Amino acid sequence: MEKREEYQGKMEAQLGEWGKEIDKLKAKADQAADDTRKGYHDEIEDLRAKQAAMQAKLQELKTSNEGAWGDLKEGLDKSWNEIKDAFNKAADRFK
Repeated sequence: MEKREEYQGKMEAQLGEWGKEIDKLKAKADQAADDTRKGYHDEIEDLRAKQAAMQAKLQELKTSNEGAWGDLKEGLDKSWNEIKDAFNKAADRFK
């Protein structure tokens, strides 16, 4: 079983990378044609909201007791997969 601290570190690193990717997507969106720019910015806002929600869940994990860590990890894994899919889809659309 993965240790709590390792899991937290991995998630924090990935959230940081996604933050950088969001910034890159925003730069591309700013250069997009007027008719597509709004849609791109809406998608970026959605990604930032998902990132913030994931950060909040990670904070909950950090403050939880050892007994709750297993249950929280299950929920975090589900959210993790959802946000990862959203990032991948957005990145594909921005290409």
